[in-house]
Amino acid sequence: MIGSLTGKIVIKAPPQLLLEVGGVGYELEAPMSTFYGLPSVGETTRLLTHLVVREDAHILYAFGSLEERRLFRHLLKVQGVGPRIALAILSGTTVEGFAACVLAGDASALTKIPGVGRKTAERLVIEMRDRLESDQTNPTVAAEMSVAGPEGEAFSALVALGYKPAEATRLIKAVGAGATSTEDLIRKALQGAAK
Repeated sequence: MIGSLTGKIVIKAPPQLLLEVGGVGYELEAPMSTFYGLPSVGETTRLLTHLVVREDAHILYAFGSLEERRLFRHLLKVQGVGPRIALAILSGTTVEGFAACVLAGDASALTKIPGVGRKTAERLVIEMRDRLESDQTNPTVAAEMSVAGPEGEAFSALVALGYKPAEATRLIKAVGAGATSTEDLIRKALQGAAK
């Protein structure tokens, strides 16, 4: 699985973009919410990705934040919602706006998004409510969502290495502002754990 890409933007033609990474051009599809935060063509950026494998194609979707990618993945689990509709939802509203609609049970607001009909909106409200509520109470997800940048990446790496979320948070806080990069932060956190 390709989790993220860092490279130079060659083409921006919403919803597609071409990102050149080490001489290889990756065709990506991204929601408008991601496009709004992209730098100009020719500049370097880092995007989180999700690969969808179909019988006739492998499509790489790009996101500017963990929250966008997490919502996209949750949406794909809803019956009748594929990558196109999930992309339309992320283009038509923010992650917070979508969560507010779902938690308030406001299916009619979701029908204003192109491609989302009444039945799909009602299904989204029903099926997504539990997922969104569990994300808010899950300490791993809550910590990832609240911490961006090197701290968030280090947190994810430590959890992937088997540390409990609370322990990973403690190790990262113990390092403090002395780390200059994600790798440095992880290295110092692991050194602190070994003491």
